[in-house]
Amino acid sequence: MNDEKEFLGKEPVGKLLWKLALPTVVAQLINMLYNLVDRIYIGHIPQSGEAALTGLGVCLPLILIVSAFAALISNGGAPRASIFMGKGDFESAEKTLGNCFTAQIILSAVLTAVLLLCNEPLLWIFGASSKTIGYACDYMNIYAIGTIFVQLTLGMNAFITAQGFARTGMLSVLIGAVSNIILDPIFIFALDMGVQGAALATILSQAFSCAWVLLFLLGKKTFLKIKIKNLIPVARILFPALALGLSAFVMQSSESVILVCFNSSLQRYGGDIAVGAMTVLSSVMQFALLPLQGLGQGAQPIVSYNFGAENSERVKTAYFQLLKISVCYSVLLWLIVMLFPQAFAVLFTSSQSLIEYTKTALRIYCAVLLIFGVQMACQMTFVSLGNAKSSILVAVMRKFILLLPCIYLMPAILPVDKALAVFIAEPVADFLAVSFTAILFYFQFRKALAKIGKNKAAKDNAGQKDAVENNIDREG
Repeated sequence: MNDEKEFLGKEPVGKLLWKLALPTVVAQLINMLYNLVDRIYIGHIPQSGEAALTGLGVCLPLILIVSAFAALISNGGAPRASIFMGKGDFESAEKTLGNCFTAQIILSAVLTAVLLLCNEPLLWIFGASSKTIGYACDYMNIYAIGTIFVQLTLGMNAFITAQGFARTGMLSVLIGAVSNIILDPIFIFALDMGVQGAALATILSQAFSCAWVLLFLLGKKTFLKIKIKNLIPVARILFPALALGLSAFVMQSSESVILVCFNSSLQRYGGDIAVGAMTVLSSVMQFALLPLQGLGQGAQPIVSYNFGAENSERVKTAYFQLLKISVCYSVLLWLIVMLFPQAFAVLFTSSQSLIEYTKTALRIYCAVLLIFGVQMACQMTFVSLGNAKSSILVAVMRKFILLLPCIYLMPAILPVDKALAVFIAEPVADFLAVSFTAILFYFQFRKALAKIGKNKAAKDNAGQKDAVENNIDREG
């Protein structure tokens, strides 16, 4: 069993990265399809598709907030569990899993209550119009009921991947995605439930995934198991996990805040068609974010385990291979977006006016996507190293310090169409954010590697001192 648990520190890094990253990337691609399929089906509802799609776009900030709270737990707890495993401390790793499970249940209850009681006023704030509010409320009233399934699936599945069971983690997502693809047309079209059918299909699919995840973490194959004795929250276990997960929470919840700012500005300058285009643009951005996050999640157990085991060479090798693959992917996607923007627009709508508007907006919005792989590789590695401060800083810098002001500054200072100027805020902020992140990572990564070297040197000196003392004792 020990050999099975230590494969993260022994197998060749390149082979191990592909072994873990491929299933996690596939899982994220499936998850992307999971998230997009509702929008694709809804956008093609006869007569009302364009308004319904825009209404669903207004719901996205609330959906992102739910996902952000799942990331708060999973992106903090899972790397901490991997680091404990690297140190051989499986008891603390299991306590981390149990504490995070309890936190996930509590958060789910609170979020469900808030979404059920407050979704309509929030949707008005988030950019709904009299034409789209009905569709938005219909979706969120049902989606809110399934919040616990979303939380547990996203939150606990990270602990499966963190143990090296990437294929099992992929199946968790696959079960939900396939279910959603099958159920969506049945509920939306066959039963004529429209956006309510899409929401119902989503929460049922998440329930199936949730059952799979919990059965695995309670079963015999997992190294870390959910146990009753570990469910009582312990501050020294839970708080460091929450601190580390805070960067992922900020990153995802800020997506919600930013989307609200985008929607409100676009509603002001371009009306419903601009908000509808933003729904498509934010969906296309998932083609970049989710696979890059999948790559990072595949590398996370390798980096975290070997950082805990103080193997600096394997940490460096894993990071540089992650960086190379991430940059190649972001460049390839950028080329596709620049050459064929209409292909993405057609996926989500049959409205010719929305397609034409989205083509132009998409090229602007994704202008610097080619360097985004650097941002994600560095940000995910900060989390893998347990560097909570830096991971929070880069998340806050990109969204709140750079992008948020740009959304309001660009229309005021650029002599172009005001709605298009809002879209320009994204590439301007992304270029500055990637530059900042790369510089910070250079210094922090060297510091982390130096810390490993210092710890190993201290242990070697202590070992030599013990050996000398033992020799003296024997000679005496």
